[in-house]
Amino acid sequence: MAPMGKDGEREPEGPGPSAGGFRVVERPHPTSPLARLRAYFLTGVIVTAPISITIFLVWQFLTFLDTQVEALLPARYNPENYLPFSLPGVGLLVVLAFLTLVGMLTANLAGRTLVRMGERLLSRMPVVRSVYGTLKQIFETVLAQSSRSFREVVLIEYPRRGIGAIGFVTGPTRGEVQDKADEELVNVFLPTTPNPTSGFLLFVPRKDLIHLDMSIEEGIKLVISGGIVAPPRDGEVEALPPRPVPGRRDEPEPTRQPSVRIAAR
Repeated sequence: MAPMGKDGEREPEGPGPSAGGFRVVERPHPTSPLARLRAYFLTGVIVTAPISITIFLVWQFLTFLDTQVEALLPARYNPENYLPFSLPGVGLLVVLAFLTLVGMLTANLAGRTLVRMGERLLSRMPVVRSVYGTLKQIFETVLAQSSRSFREVVLIEYPRRGIGAIGFVTGPTRGEVQDKADEELVNVFLPTTPNPTSGFLLFVPRKDLIHLDMSIEEGIKLVISGGIVAPPRDGEVEALPPRPVPGRRDEPEPTRQPSVRIAAR
C-alpha cells in the first residue's frame, strides 16, 4: 500500500523521480486570485451589459421624442415650463395621444372623407404616390389584426438542398408570379443575421415549407443571435451550460507547471 505523506495525501507507488533520497510528489496548482477576479469580472459584464444597453436605448428613444415634440408644442402647453425639473417621456405621451386622436377622427364619416381626399391628392404626385402606396400596403398588412403575415416561422432549404434557413411567411403569392407558376407559392421573407431588417423575398412552393411552432419573437431572437438563443422545445426547460467554478477539481484547469513538494521517504 502506498505510504501517506505529511499532508495526508497518498504518494504514488513504485519508484519515482528522487533527489538525494527524497521523492517528488505533484500537487494540483491552486486557483490564483487573478483568475477568480477575471471570472467575477466576466460575470458582472454578462449581468449588467444587457440591462445597461436596454436602458440606454430606451432613454435615447425618449430623448429623441421629447426633443421633436418640444419644438412643436406651444410653450404654454409644455409642463416643463411650470416645473423645476424635466419630465422624460412627455414626447411619448403626446405622440400616443395624437395617434389615438387621429384614429378616433378617421373612424367616422367625416374623417374617412378627409382621408380619401388626401389619398387622391397624393395619387396625382408622380414620386410620392409610389412611396405612399407601398408604405400603406406594408403597414396595413403588418398591423392588421386579421392578417397572418409575419405571424409564422418556417424552415426552408436555402441556398441549396440540404441547408436550412429561417424564414417568415408574409402571405400567399398573388398576381403574375403565381399565374406563371405550376404550383401554389408562398411569399417568404428570408432575413439576414444579425440585422433582420434586411433580407430576401423568396417565392417558395407551399409543399416545401417546414412549419415551426416557435413564435415570431423567438424566430427573430434566433436570427439576431446567430443561433445562440434558441427557443426551448415543448416541455423542455432551457438550461444554460454549467460555468466552471474556480477551485473545483472536477473542472478542467488550464495547463500550468505543477508545484512540487518534497516528501521524505
